[in-house]
Amino acid sequence: MNYTDEIRRRRTFAIISHPDAGKTTLTEKLLLYGGAIHVAGAVKSNKIRKTATSDWMEIEKQRGISVATSVMGFEYTPTLSGAEAESFHINILDTPGHQDFAEDTFRTLTAVDSVIIVIDAAKGVETQTRRLMEVCRMRKTPVMVFINKMDREGKDPFDLLDEVEAELGIRVRPLSWPINMGQRFKGVYNVFQQTLDLYTPNKQVVTESIRFDDVNDPQITELIGEKDADKLRQDLELIEGVYSPFDKGEYLQGELAPVFFGSALNTFGVKELLECFVQIAPSPRPIEALERRVDPMEEKFTGFCFKIHANMDPNHRSCIAFFKICSGTFERNVYYKHIRKGQMMRFSAPTCFMAQKKETVDEAFAGDIVGLPDTGNFKIGDTLTAGEELHFKGLPSFSPEMFKYIENADPMKQKQLDKGINQLMDEGVAQLFVNQLSGRKIIGTVGQLQFEVIQYRLEHEYQAMCRWEPISLYKACWIAPADDSAETKAEIEMFKKRKAQYMALDKEGRDVFLADSGYVLSMAQQDYTHIRFHFTSEF
Repeated sequence: MNYTDEIRRRRTFAIISHPDAGKTTLTEKLLLYGGAIHVAGAVKSNKIRKTATSDWMEIEKQRGISVATSVMGFEYTPTLSGAEAESFHINILDTPGHQDFAEDTFRTLTAVDSVIIVIDAAKGVETQTRRLMEVCRMRKTPVMVFINKMDREGKDPFDLLDEVEAELGIRVRPLSWPINMGQRFKGVYNVFQQTLDLYTPNKQVVTESIRFDDVNDPQITELIGEKDADKLRQDLELIEGVYSPFDKGEYLQGELAPVFFGSALNTFGVKELLECFVQIAPSPRPIEALERRVDPMEEKFTGFCFKIHANMDPNHRSCIAFFKICSGTFERNVYYKHIRKGQMMRFSAPTCFMAQKKETVDEAFAGDIVGLPDTGNFKIGDTLTAGEELHFKGLPSFSPEMFKYIENADPMKQKQLDKGINQLMDEGVAQLFVNQLSGRKIIGTVGQLQFEVIQYRLEHEYQAMCRWEPISLYKACWIAPADDSAETKAEIEMFKKRKAQYMALDKEGRDVFLADSGYVLSMAQQDYTHIRFHFTSEF
């Protein structure tokens, strides 16, 4: 298989939603269909002892939530009629839904070519889904919608379609349709293939299906009952009358969202989603760098780091930098240029992933996600190339909204605590500031849950105990001179002296002003006109 074919068969996408809509359960069932796993776990269930593959961190297993993006790759060959027999290489990124970890999700969206949005049939479109959709719209990312939990009582399917159009600001076209819902839910009709597959509900394995190629087949009436069969036929007529035919071009432009219904938990509707997805979803797309547009079909390697995960293997305290390959082929033991550092580096153990499990790869292609062992060389946003000077843009950086002092609760474990803090801060979901006057360490986050996760991970992954102490701060502002004049330098020095108790250094050693109120910040901006106040760490 040549390089062009390898690129064309790649599908890299993220699964996003509001918390508890069923993202991780859907990921689990997609892996099941791809043969990547043989028994699906549950995100939270007293009866199923196996936990979800993508929720591999201990805190995720205990709480039943995702707190970090997981990366999983597998091969899939379509089986439904009308699909070509070629296999596809699928890379799934299962993202955290909780708003405290939205930054991780936003960065992940820069590394994918399309998105599947999961919506709870009973709750409809929720806050976090709206916010994530705004990011997709900004980047013109193609989106599919999977309306989950049809095995529970929920809103009418037509009402849900109207809600998706109104709330997410995108036109929709149903490509599968539910047969009833709740206790009476019997399966989904595949509008895309115009076939009906009836499955036996099963939470852990894929069951055999009964196949019909004609919705008017009398045997359907026998299997699902006359009432449900008549309603299905009426609904399908209405769909054809109300919604314009599916247009792949509009989907790829981010203007039209195909909608699928199902129950990820009971493995209904997932195959219909996957079979349609591999056929219509985009292969790797061009990516904008500051210097030029990078096309995936280019032969020379380029890629950027969108995520760093600390302590992936607790036995080795190893960090992994996740790189999205934008063009060319990444090869093991070949020298590539680290643009920020200006030095050549080679990697003897690049890995591909199945959540926490990883295996060494000799080569990877545009669209793939590879993990590179990191000993402090990488930051989020770093670029690797075959030699060309390139800087990829669009990786968001956040300004913390909550602050706490972090103190060592076990003096015998200072070394472990320092290492844990440094590695966890590299992940980019929290930021470390060191007060220049007192030397005390301050952690800044966007949500309370992050403090709990940091404390838990320090204790269970680094065997270090910490405690939090309150601090009242309004905003962290990075300060920089407006120009190189002597007057500006003098003003910065004066500002740092006057505000000494509120000055800190970030992890990169840059000056940060920790304003304790909005009034103090606005007065500082008025009084010191030669200083630029930045609210992101990238400027």
